[in-house]
Amino acid sequence: MPMPTEERVSQLVAELVARRGFDLEGVAIAAAGKDELAPVRLKVIVDSDGPVDLDAIAELSRETSELLDAAGDFGDSAYLLEVTTPGVDRPLTTDRHWRRAQGRKVKVVLAEAADQVEGKKRFEARAGHLADDGTIALVLGGRSKPHRVHVPLADIASAVVQVEFNAPGAAELELAGGIAAGRPVPGDEPADLAASGLHSDSPTEGVAE
Repeated sequence: MPMPTEERVSQLVAELVARRGFDLEGVAIAAAGKDELAPVRLKVIVDSDGPVDLDAIAELSRETSELLDAAGDFGDSAYLLEVTTPGVDRPLTTDRHWRRAQGRKVKVVLAEAADQVEGKKRFEARAGHLADDGTIALVLGGRSKPHRVHVPLADIASAVVQVEFNAPGAAELELAGGIAAGRPVPGDEPADLAASGLHSDSPTEGVAE
């Protein structure tokens, strides 16, 4: 029996994820090993505006596994389910990503047609407040010479949050408007969560009966 597509799994789990207060950020399906009989690995990536704890992720993982088994799209094939948050070093592709990244250091690449920011098309800055008109405040200059500029999101081709090992300076953090509510202070994340996100200790193995 062919595996369901990522789009199909997204459709199956979207309502449950939303009902539990999360946003569905993506679904990824990949082989868990080289053996043809090896189970596939299914990763469901979720996030929310508030803090996310391990118990909430574990409960969502259990409910997601039950939902997928009941739907029967995997037939009698085994799969390994991991429900996880995106981690710190995520790309910023929507307004909500930018709001949740407030206070974080980001690597920004401007669109080809956009005006340079202080003579640069690529630079690092600390994300600030996202305004209603679609402009994002960016704090340049680091700890030594922090200052704020405003850039239309439409001018940004890509932006990725950077993992930080030291806390930002007080002045640059103040210019950024502080840290988004419920988010860890930059440089204060546990090392094992900084890049990989928050997830249950072990994947859930699901098999439709």
